Amino acid sequence: MSVNRFGELEVFVRVVEAGGFSSAARASGLTPSAVSKLVTRLEQRLGTRLLNRSTRQLRLTAEGCAFYERGVRLLADLEEAERCGSAGSAPRGRLRINANVPFGHHVLLPLLPDFLARYPEVTLDLVLTDEVVDLLEHRTDVAIRAGRLKDSQLVARRLGTTPMLIVGAPRYLARQGTPTTPDDLLRHNRLGANYARAQPGWPLHQGAELLTLPLSGTVQASDGEALRHLALAGVGLARLAAFQVADDLATGRLQAVLQDCNPGDREEIHAVYLGQGGPMPKRIRVFLDFLAERVVLAEPEAG
Repeated sequence: MSVNRFGELEVFVRVVEAGGFSSAARASGLTPSAVSKLVTRLEQRLGTRLLNRSTRQLRLTAEGCAFYERGVRLLADLEEAERCGSAGSAPRGRLRINANVPFGHHVLLPLLPDFLARYPEVTLDLVLTDEVVDLLEHRTDVAIRAGRLKDSQLVARRLGTTPMLIVGAPRYLARQGTPTTPDDLLRHNRLGANYARAQPGWPLHQGAELLTLPLSGTVQASDGEALRHLALAGVGLARLAAFQVADDLATGRLQAVLQDCNPGDREEIHAVYLGQGGPMPKRIRVFLDFLAERVVLAEPEAG
């Protein structure tokens, strides 16, 4: 009769680490009686006692202690061998992605059909929000972050940068006038964001001076895409990423203003993930490589 020696070893290690047959049985999906018989059979095959049993506890013998320590190393080696052996297999499994709303709508969503066609055994769990989420708490594999990154345990992969533009709809500008100096903005409805990482104001050059104009509008929104729609509706001016409004500028739905006063700051876009050591799951690695290959942030002419 063939013997599954690694199976026996795994159960024995679980008995030692769980401190009893019942706990090890629950972890192994076996009955306590089956676990006890398996350990007894293992001892008979080895010709030595591995555990001293009593009604209250189990204690390792000297031989059992040596067998346990060597067994833990063997199981770790087996797990590593299986990881290496599966390196050539197709990526599969659920990939949890969190992205800010503008990047999600204008960059990520148009690319996902190609990613899914390339990796059909990967399924996506996608959340779009401009709030910064805790990757560990929300069980997120990859998050797309805009703006300066804070020091953390996250590993970041830079996807690009985008200029920021103040934009408004032609009908709004026809009604309120087109601003030509930062002071002109004081009579305009300056739409802002109410999420935690939002800038407190708009940076602008006034001559040689760099100033920050505070927001003072009738609406604050939870994401950049909501601000874009408000600007398109003629509610006010918004300061948005160039890739987000590239099509609107090209078609004339929005116009950029005060470009002579634009300080030229650029918002960085990163993909971040938890650096936990060991090999990165293939589903995450191929997604990061795909983003690096395919993400192109539009830089429209804003004259």
